[in-house]
Amino acid sequence: MQQEDLFKKLTAHSKEYGYIFQSSEIYDGLSAVYDYGQYGAELKNNIRKYWWDAMLLLNDNIVGLDSAIFMHPEVWKASGHVDAFNDPLIDNKDSKKRYRADVLIEDYIEKLEEKINKEVGKAAKRFGDKFDEAMFRQTNARVTDLAERIGNIIKRFVEASEKSDLQEIRQIIVDCEIACPVSGSRNWTEVRQFNLMFDTKLGSVSEDASKIYLRPETAQGIFVNFMNVQKSGRMKIPFGIAQVGKAFRNEIVARQFIFRMREFEQMEMQFFIRPGDEPQWYEFWKEKRMRWHKALGFDENKFRFHDHTKLAHYAVAATDIEFAFPFGFKEVEGIHSRTDYDLAQHQKFCGRKLQYFDTELNKSYVPYVVETSIGLDRMFLTVLAASYNEEKIKKENGREEERVVLGLPPALAPVKLAIFPLVKKDGLSEISQKIRDDLRFDFSCQYEEKDSIGRRYRRQDAIGTPFCITVDHQTKEDETVTIRYRDTMEQERVPVGKLREIIGEKASMKKLLQSL
Repeated sequence: MQQEDLFKKLTAHSKEYGYIFQSSEIYDGLSAVYDYGQYGAELKNNIRKYWWDAMLLLNDNIVGLDSAIFMHPEVWKASGHVDAFNDPLIDNKDSKKRYRADVLIEDYIEKLEEKINKEVGKAAKRFGDKFDEAMFRQTNARVTDLAERIGNIIKRFVEASEKSDLQEIRQIIVDCEIACPVSGSRNWTEVRQFNLMFDTKLGSVSEDASKIYLRPETAQGIFVNFMNVQKSGRMKIPFGIAQVGKAFRNEIVARQFIFRMREFEQMEMQFFIRPGDEPQWYEFWKEKRMRWHKALGFDENKFRFHDHTKLAHYAVAATDIEFAFPFGFKEVEGIHSRTDYDLAQHQKFCGRKLQYFDTELNKSYVPYVVETSIGLDRMFLTVLAASYNEEKIKKENGREEERVVLGLPPALAPVKLAIFPLVKKDGLSEISQKIRDDLRFDFSCQYEEKDSIGRRYRRQDAIGTPFCITVDHQTKEDETVTIRYRDTMEQERVPVGKLREIIGEKASMKKLLQSL
């Protein structure tokens, strides 16, 4: 299946099965704003819990925070967002489409890298076990030429970005002959900067109201509360503050479903450390966060690190954990070494000391910070994309049938088990409902009695329910039921009294956390 077709199917599936809806759809929708349906809300809650518990339960030196969306406007001046939170945008005159200039250049570089990988792959096939990839990359003329082109583009782009040279950024696009993905033309406008923050007014009388911003990130709520948390919690460095919350960005180039939205949710942790300790903590959190992603059991080859060539004004090192979405490898989580930039800036703007007295060193200092920042909505899309699968299965009559299944990790699945009476008579419905009522305090359960068993199975497969329980006439005789496993479609006869133990073991958030 073409990746573009897969993404369209995933988007349609999300709506059909109650995961994601277009916001205000009955009024023709609102661009780049989405609502989470009945199953989407549950899956989102489970992902949030997995992150929150992994941060707070598994680390004695990390605590939680829930800061306000509205903050004093000086916060955003101190952080640099008022002056520097901009995207370089460029329009194609023929398609009338607007793009982020940096993304166009990054996509072009990725295409060149794909060409290199294709050359390497062909050579590996040709030479077999004798193939020396490192030597091939250094000596093959086509590969070295492509690598040199990539290096030159990156060098020009980094220098232009650091100088805010918009004309040079446009010139890179022109020199690389980058075409509009829609029109195919290279008829570009000038590059312009666009500030991404939403602003609003605070005050009951319009003429007296002051201008404030909807926060574009959750990190600053942590930094301005650093001293409050440190003193009230008697925290000792190193320690972290974690937060989950909404953020807002006026994305002009909003695309790719919930990957880039104007209203989104972040899960961030700022880890405060001694100056000089940042290299080892940066590596520590890189490894730990990648382990969190891979523990979900998805294809490990779909995750990778991507180090930044252009660093944010506050960072000395930065990398992204990227996932292979149907539209390519894209960022899900960022790990940044932020130095003492944020606390030092707030100390300067507010006029108060934001320092930590280190009893071991017998001195005060502004702590350095290593940040982990993951988009909850992007992680949601990661889980959906990694779980969606179309399978051909053979029926007993030899015919093939297609099954669409969401292979969600059981601990994250919005519905853990569905309970079916084989028929709606002979007391089977009552027995099924009693089992449901007994298990509903431990697991999210669904009861279904409409349609054939086969159709009910298919519906639950599409929802992502890992276990289906069928109550039949034998249940009345020996109090056993059939448990059917989503991923293998295997069925097993088990005592009703064992269901809690079986499902609890396989769908346990505790077990997932223990694997970390």
